[in-house]
This record gives sequence, C-alpha cells and structure tokens, in this order.
Amino acid sequence: MKKQDVEIKLRNGLEARPIALLVQVATQFDSRIYIQMGEKRVNAKSIMGMMTLILSEGDVVSVSAEGTDEDAAVAAIEDYLSGNEVK
Repeated sequence: MKKQDVEIKLRNGLEARPIALLVQVATQFDSRIYIQMGEKRVNAKSIMGMMTLILSEGDVVSVSAEGTDEDAAVAAIEDYLSGNEVK
C-alpha cells in the first residue's frame, strides 16, 4: 500500500467539476484509491463519495492506493490536487 499526504492547491477547492476530473484521474488505475480527511475515508473513484468530503484549497488529505499501479495512482492524484493540469 502506498500512502501520501497532499495539500489541495486548486484555487476553488473541490467543487463538482474538479471532483469529476479527479474521479476521471482515479479511474485510469486498477488500484483501489482512497482519499481521507480526518476520520472520513472515501473511494476516489466515487463521485458521490468525493462530494461528501467538501474539500477546500489548503486542506491536507491522505491519498492511499493499493494494487499493481499504486505508485502511479498516488502520484497522479497528488499531481492533480497540487493544481497541475490533467493530461
């Protein structure tokens, strides 16, 4: 399992469109990917789950992945949350 703390640097936090893009990034990987804030942990491939986190710029979340491509998955999620363009 790979785990990384990431600060959200998206200017408007994670509203509907940025969450949809995050889910698109996550679904590219076979690994199970979770994002946790405090005690709440949700599947990063679930739009509805991600909407429940209500994340803002500056929040720090824990990104974890488990599977064959876990390193790449965590790196891609970290890249996205850091405000880099989705490719």
